[in-house]
Amino acid sequence: MTGAPDGLPEIKPRASWRDSIAVYLQRRVLIVLLLGFSSGLPLALSGSTLLVWMRESGVDLGTIGLFALVGTPYTLKFLWAPLVDALHVPFFTRRLGRRRGWLVFSQLLLIGAILLLALTDPARSPLFVALGALLVAAMSSTQDIVVDAFRVESLPESEQAAGMASYVAAYRIGMLVSTAGALFMVSGFESTGIARASAWMWGYVAMAALVLIGTVTALAATEPEPSVRAEAATQAETAFVRVLHAAVGAFSEFLVRKDALAALAFVVLFKFTDAFSGTMTAPFVIDLGFSRNDYAAIVKGVGLAATLIGGFAGGFVARRYSLGVSLWIGGVLQALANLSFSWLALAGVNEWALAFAITAENFTSAIGTVIFVAYLSALCRNPLHTATQYALLTALAAVGRTYLSSGAGYVAKATGWPLFFAICVAVAVPSLILLAWLQRRGHFEGLETKV
Repeated sequence: MTGAPDGLPEIKPRASWRDSIAVYLQRRVLIVLLLGFSSGLPLALSGSTLLVWMRESGVDLGTIGLFALVGTPYTLKFLWAPLVDALHVPFFTRRLGRRRGWLVFSQLLLIGAILLLALTDPARSPLFVALGALLVAAMSSTQDIVVDAFRVESLPESEQAAGMASYVAAYRIGMLVSTAGALFMVSGFESTGIARASAWMWGYVAMAALVLIGTVTALAATEPEPSVRAEAATQAETAFVRVLHAAVGAFSEFLVRKDALAALAFVVLFKFTDAFSGTMTAPFVIDLGFSRNDYAAIVKGVGLAATLIGGFAGGFVARRYSLGVSLWIGGVLQALANLSFSWLALAGVNEWALAFAITAENFTSAIGTVIFVAYLSALCRNPLHTATQYALLTALAAVGRTYLSSGAGYVAKATGWPLFFAICVAVAVPSLILLAWLQRRGHFEGLETKV
């Protein structure tokens, strides 16, 4: 210990809160994990959790199915992704950098959108609920644009598999918190004597507060080095030229690749089996006779464990096998998992059957998602337009969840639940046919080094 001039021990200045948090967030994989949680949190708030709220409020099944359309921003986010790649956010970019500035800015807007949705009433004004959900989806998809670019640019090749497994597991945990966690909170508020409408409002307020986890992570992280280099390379260009280069470069670079259109069709269809069934899972469980708390308890307990195990199992598969083989494993497993819900529909109100179905869904979906994220990441190659290119790919992947799944409620209404989930298995077949065709054409061979 050194001494001060007067002989007293030297008192070192206390570390700032940012430095203290940075000690715990210094590993890139951990930062990606926490940002994955922040990305996964808002999706269910305009999706499955909102559907439970609407069903409890007496909204018709057909209308509930149409609410899949509020996910439109997830399919169109590539349209404004070039702005994220190229433009600076006043104050935020200057203080935090290109990616981190957009991260914090989008998260603050997301918090405001969730709070606005909390003030709506599905029973009285479904239109205002739809507008609020649409705003949440728009802010959430903007956050996704930045987080995806940050993740791809932050992780070196040696950490990609671990980073993807952590990101997807945390993403799924975020979704579970905003489904099971939100439902438990609503029930807890109701148990104190608060009216149901107010209980749902406060549940959404609590979810908005959890977005701050991602904000703190963004503040404590450091700007990705590829982003710093890309920013320096384009510093002399005008904002219009940067946006133009980001938009044109992202599209042209991808479309000139061999079998580009078939690859894009595969991106659209690979997760469609998950999306088609997932749209109606929560209403199905409620209709079957389970209470909100039964569903929440199993999703939060069994579903969380299955998601964690499935996420890291997907990371193992992505490292152990080639990209093409890994996609086969994930694609087949996530399709067959739907049969567990057909069995549940026949078994009736059986908590063990529900636990098995939720476990199968979360485990296989997490495996498929990790491998799919590995594939999408391998397709993005240039830090000048990482956000735009990845947004284009994930927007196409959201087409199945948003548009192709919008009629799921009508299909379930016409066929009944057992046959509906069997149909969910069948809708995976086109993606597997495309996968076989792309594999024969050697599509995955040039991507292996990126995983």
